[in-house]
Amino acid sequence: MDIVTALRAATFITCEAAVLRLRRLRQVVLAVAAVIGLPGCINAYYQAPHTAIDEHVYASFYPYFAEYCAVSEFNKKKGFGVELEGGGPGGHSVFYMNGVCRERDAGYPVLALCNASPDGMAGRGVGLSVNDHYKNANWTATEGRDFFYHGGLAPGEGVTAAVYDRIQARAKAMGILDGVEYHAAALQPKPADMSVRDYMYNVAIGTDYAIDIDRDRFCARVPLDRDKMQIIVRYLNGLNEPYRTGQKVFHWSVLRDNCTYLAYNALGAVGLWPQLPIDRPLLMAALDFPVPKNEFVNVMWRTNDLPIADPDALYEDDTARNALLQLGWIATAPGALAEATPEVQPNEIYNDHLRLIFYDEPVFGHFQKRFDQIFAEPRYTDLNANLTYFSRLYAGILAKPRTPQTTPARAAFDQRYYDVITREKLKVDAELAKLTGTAG
Repeated sequence: MDIVTALRAATFITCEAAVLRLRRLRQVVLAVAAVIGLPGCINAYYQAPHTAIDEHVYASFYPYFAEYCAVSEFNKKKGFGVELEGGGPGGHSVFYMNGVCRERDAGYPVLALCNASPDGMAGRGVGLSVNDHYKNANWTATEGRDFFYHGGLAPGEGVTAAVYDRIQARAKAMGILDGVEYHAAALQPKPADMSVRDYMYNVAIGTDYAIDIDRDRFCARVPLDRDKMQIIVRYLNGLNEPYRTGQKVFHWSVLRDNCTYLAYNALGAVGLWPQLPIDRPLLMAALDFPVPKNEFVNVMWRTNDLPIADPDALYEDDTARNALLQLGWIATAPGALAEATPEVQPNEIYNDHLRLIFYDEPVFGHFQKRFDQIFAEPRYTDLNANLTYFSRLYAGILAKPRTPQTTPARAAFDQRYYDVITREKLKVDAELAKLTGTAG
């Protein structure tokens, strides 16, 4: 990607309020791009069937999982609370972790693994969001999957003015923004008759909590175990700590620390891929920065389509090799499912027809092709099809003759590889038997 193309992309990867700063640059770059025909943003509108996962069944198999979501822009109608821009077609991204809770007495967003519950782990988790409004935090945390995504709406319930107010009142009671401060510039549009606290929750709704009330959403799940989730929790708490103590002030950056870096690097902490350092030199960052909808596809590819039947290919992949040797984990594994959810309807507060772009080459790019494949093949969205696929894949791997290795390092890798494949084969077959029994 050349620097001009990268700058064009950067004008779209906005996390809501930052679009105001970038508007003039965007107009200039778009005008230039239209003239010289640069590749770039394509396929902006909701283009996937509405899919859903049975949370109780899924959590009985995978009580700990991370979920990366690319979410669209929003389009708020006038006359309801603070008037806001929709953020542009680059959209936003959020990160949910099942099995993780918020420390309620901390007075600030702090995470810990949830205690065991007789009711299981379904819906027990926290959703994280990054916003350029924040001054003393990189991220905020909303407890409860249903409230984070759906605002606690009843099945079939739409968004009315009363519902809009009710969701905000509940968010305040939960203390989602306790201990969080906004930059002075972010508070300037506050109406004179509105308190700072009310303004913060009004700006945050639909971006930092209750995501589905105003956005389309594409989510990719990554099953983890308790130890890996603990690694992510430590990473995220450490990320917020210098802002919490006042050692640093958080400054959102479209290229160097946007909303997608959080999830990207949290998953990198457990070996899904290499982490991306924040605050890199501008030119370096412009050549390689995370994009919300692109990363949805990348997570699904990494967790479903690594060449795990080829141990040579895995060994040559530094990240995959280290994750296998150090964590006993191959990222491509059963349970990594996609989910697509449109904005809640009926809706008095927000318009529909929402954009969420890929940044890709319009002729030779691969993101749209992979996106279409995800929602066309049941193994990416249906648990039974997914488990069946991996059971057969593992059986094929174990049936092949093993190639003797001549170096100790490679022999150790292969031993770990076959141990993990054998373990996962036993586990997935047990899950299939349980799922069949559940289905009756």
